Amino acid sequence: MEKLIVLGTGHAFVTKCYNTCFAISNGKENILVDAGGGNGIIGILQKAQIPVTDIHNAFVTHRHTDHLLGMVWVIRSIASLILTDRYDGTFKIYCHIELVNNILALTDATLDKELTDLIGKRIILIPVADGQKEILAGYEVTFFDIHSTKAKQFGFTTKINNGKTLTFLGDEPYNSLCKEYVENIDWLLSEAFCLYSEREIFKPYEKNHSTVKEACELATKLNIKNIVLWHTEDKNIEQRKQLYTTEGKIYYNGNIFVPNDLEVIEL
Repeated sequence: MEKLIVLGTGHAFVTKCYNTCFAISNGKENILVDAGGGNGIIGILQKAQIPVTDIHNAFVTHRHTDHLLGMVWVIRSIASLILTDRYDGTFKIYCHIELVNNILALTDATLDKELTDLIGKRIILIPVADGQKEILAGYEVTFFDIHSTKAKQFGFTTKINNGKTLTFLGDEPYNSLCKEYVENIDWLLSEAFCLYSEREIFKPYEKNHSTVKEACELATKLNIKNIVLWHTEDKNIEQRKQLYTTEGKIYYNGNIFVPNDLEVIEL
């Protein structure tokens, strides 16, 4: 059975949890989606019992630090393993074309040449366009532009082996131009910066984020079966699951998941 392994659940400036990133696992292979903002990703992967040797596909949504910088550490780790013959095959990183240049610039500025020389050989950066389909770990994945008003950002949709559909919207609110990738799906992975009742405290709209209310209203409107809420604030992290679920159920009758870091959700 496929599993959603939650590596981090917070927004860019959290201190009580890690930045939002995750893996989809079929028990043999893992697709890594974003990597958070630093070398913490290496320890988190270890705690999640995901060896980097079992990661051969990754997707980076956009260039913001809390999604991109951790991928440099994953590249460094895998490149080091390749050089010592401890990593089989290739590591493929999918992202939009602007991100390819960002990753090349970051790795060139921060990693030794013997590591960066592997990029284009055993570490492959694959640019994706809106609507482009690729096969990752046996899954047909369709990448799509979320039409961000900030940095260019992509999400993706796929069908897993049990026939259920899953869409990741990135870390910004839904845009109706993405309707074909979201409507009637089984699993929606959605940002929810804070409770609607605390919108005046956290001011999500100023950052182009949504609240639990908007995310759950969207799930109702588009007939979503299950919604995962993350990319949140962390001021009351001990009560976050209960508070977000309680508010969400006012606007949505489906299944609401508000995971903590390192939680595993069976898809």
